[in-house]
Amino acid sequence: MKAFFTVLAIVWLPNLLGAQDKKGIEVLDDQKAIDELFRLSLTESSVYPWLGDMCLNIGPRLSGSKQAEEAVEYSFDLMQELGVNPQKQPVMVPHWVRGEKEMAFIKSSGGTKLEVNVLALGGSIATAEDGFMAPIIEVETWEDLAALGEEKIKGKIVFFNEEMNPENIYTFHSYGHCVQHRWGGAVEAAKYGAVGAIVRSLNLRIDEFPHTGSMSYENAVDTIPAAAISTRDAEIVSDLLAKGEKVELFWKQSCQTLPDVPSHNVIGEIKGSKYPDQIILLGGHLDSWDVGHGAHDDGAGVMQSLAVLELLKKSGYQPKRTIRVVFFMNEENGLRGAKEYAEQSKKQGLNHVACIESDRGGFTPRGFHVEGNEKLVQKIISFKPALEKYGVHQLEEGGSGADIGPLKTDDNVLIGFVPDSQRYFDYHHSPTDTFDAVNKRELELGTASITALVYLIDKYGLK
Repeated sequence: MKAFFTVLAIVWLPNLLGAQDKKGIEVLDDQKAIDELFRLSLTESSVYPWLGDMCLNIGPRLSGSKQAEEAVEYSFDLMQELGVNPQKQPVMVPHWVRGEKEMAFIKSSGGTKLEVNVLALGGSIATAEDGFMAPIIEVETWEDLAALGEEKIKGKIVFFNEEMNPENIYTFHSYGHCVQHRWGGAVEAAKYGAVGAIVRSLNLRIDEFPHTGSMSYENAVDTIPAAAISTRDAEIVSDLLAKGEKVELFWKQSCQTLPDVPSHNVIGEIKGSKYPDQIILLGGHLDSWDVGHGAHDDGAGVMQSLAVLELLKKSGYQPKRTIRVVFFMNEENGLRGAKEYAEQSKKQGLNHVACIESDRGGFTPRGFHVEGNEKLVQKIISFKPALEKYGVHQLEEGGSGADIGPLKTDDNVLIGFVPDSQRYFDYHHSPTDTFDAVNKRELELGTASITALVYLIDKYGLK
């Protein structure tokens, strides 16, 4: 019976997908076609086993690492097996290594002595080889630092303890406000003579798992080590300080930045039958942080992007425009892959009419955020009636994605896939971002949703 439906899809689906309506979207025909794409995704997609193979057999893939290069080869082989004309695009990437596992404990004037969980932030320097101990001073904002001044901060470890706002339904809004402390906290603290910066993990849940992520230094400011502390331990430290106790932190980390190394973006495509020079790009980032498996961030996104091409091939549909997938390297700590791809695209005069990025986890699909040419943005939003049946109802203006950002022009549209965000920051940049945290059905539903949007863009165009 399964074979019968597969044959039926190959014969029947192209005719449905090829139907045109000069007045706009034929919702009935589109729903029949998209129903079939969802059926194929939920019964025949390889997205989940592909992700499992990469997560369990390769693991975390920080740029510059051996695992990152293994992921490049694995991705190239997948694309070759799928028959989507793979190529590897060279790019030089940063090479930061964590070194030995971090060590940290607190000691308070009230007698508390407790090991705490910390993770060095990506790009941080090491502590002294044997570690060091210093008093902790707590702040929430840059204004708190200024109010305390150098006299109270010098020689101390600044503890940035701003919680992610639980009131925002879309949790990325909460993340966007707090991430400044992770990125710039070490610089701001060093301006007042601090000897280190500890940042509350960007996580809405109270748990013992610290979350890493990128940080920065400035040439004119002293460099000090920086790390994230788990939300549970952040609460403990804050409670002790609130009681008036003095708290000291012993902290040791051995991370370092090595010279840049060569790596690759991985690219595959299905050539368009009518408008091959018009490219609909799909992508995510192949690299991940060096803890966990990088399953939600962003193994799910790259495998969903490739699975879109698989679904189109399984359906028998031949797109009119070229559908290209790009696995970008080094989104997490440099965006080198995105910048290199954009630069080479400009040199080649490539025309990316629409770019879709999946980099918000493999959860239940909710919709898409769209930015760019206003006329094209509204055209994408007009597809909403054809997608609502599938729970994809949040088609609205908003930010798209970091890797496709450099491809923005006055004449194209950038689109970010939006899954449900409630659990994303439980896993983001942490040891818990493992393959078992990804739900197979949710991942497949997301793949089908992206494929449906690609089909609509290809069928109706964006003129």
